[in-house]
Order: sequence, then structure tokens, then C-alpha cells
Amino acid sequence: QVQLVESGGGSVQAGGSLRLSCAASSYTYRTDCMGWFRQAPGKKREGVAAIYTGSGTTVYADSVKGRFTISHDNAKNTMYLQMNSLKPEDTAMYHCAADCWKSGNSWFALRWGQGAQVTVSS
Repeated sequence: QVQLVESGGGSVQAGGSLRLSCAASSYTYRTDCMGWFRQAPGKKREGVAAIYTGSGTTVYADSVKGRFTISHDNAKNTMYLQMNSLKPEDTAMYHCAADCWKSGNSWFALRWGQGAQVTVSS
């Protein structure tokens, strides 16, 4: 069973930066779509960014466009989320995901990481 192992996250002041990483436990695991989701207390989970690993095509939620960058290193089978100009409203538990797809305006995934907390103070 392939696991997604996250690292990074933490606490930062508004305007700061953080980077999340997500590595697949199996080197041979491949998937067409990987992404990041987040969920703040009392709020619904939302898709933040996704990347199609074959083409490199990226998709972002409007709330993070221009501030977050998703990338994937095929050699390391690791996905990253570089988060710049962080705002207090970015505070949430961030989960990496794989085998993802979009239906309508919503994103879904079959595999999930354990989550990494990101806290942004004003």
C-alpha cells in the first residue's frame, strides 16, 4: 500500500513563506494527478492546487493564485507546495493527495497524506 509522507509546515507570520513536501513511499508509484487540499476548523475541505505529473500542467484555487506554487520532481517522486505571502486565512491542515480528479468545481482524490499544520499569525 503506497503511503504519502508529508513534511514541512509550521508557524509563520503573515507575509512569510513555507514549503510543504509530499513523498510517495514507493519509488515505482506513479500517478497522473497529485494535489494539495486544506481544511480549516469549521470549514469544508478545499482543493488548493493540483499538478498533472505527465504534462506539468498546474491548477490553482483563486485564493492562492500568484502566491502558491505546486511542483513535482519525477526523479524523487516528490511533490512540493511553495507558499509565499502567507495570510492568516491560509491557516489550515494541509493534506497532499494523489490519484486526483476534478468533477464540476470540486476536486477529489483516492490517496491522502496524514496532513501538515500551517499556522499564519497576523
